[in-house]
Amino acid sequence: MAELVNAVVVGADRLGNIPDLLKGHNIAIRRHISGREPAHQKRTPQLPSGTDLLILLTDFLGHNVMKAFRTAAQRSGIKVLVCKRSVCCMRQALALGGYCEACPQASSKALGGEAWRGA
Repeated sequence: MAELVNAVVVGADRLGNIPDLLKGHNIAIRRHISGREPAHQKRTPQLPSGTDLLILLTDFLGHNVMKAFRTAAQRSGIKVLVCKRSVCCMRQALALGGYCEACPQASSKALGGEAWRGA
């Protein structure tokens, strides 16, 4: 089975259906930051240790906040995914970033082959 990816999501007050979509791609939201705080614009934030992916939701972020978080990710060698806050845009960005959906056959092999047959 694919390894779980820890992500930090920046932007938007509510995520809607995005957490469910990310779970289907073996991505866990470690932290969600709205990006509204003025401190995010004035200093480069520190991303939590163990973060594998930074997701920036562009339609809810200012340029300075995006730049600050991109800089933090670059310093730490963390991959950055940029998209709008919609399931369609997120799905497309995940595919372009190399994050495919969790394969049902892979999880069924881990369960002895019974999951895909409905048993």
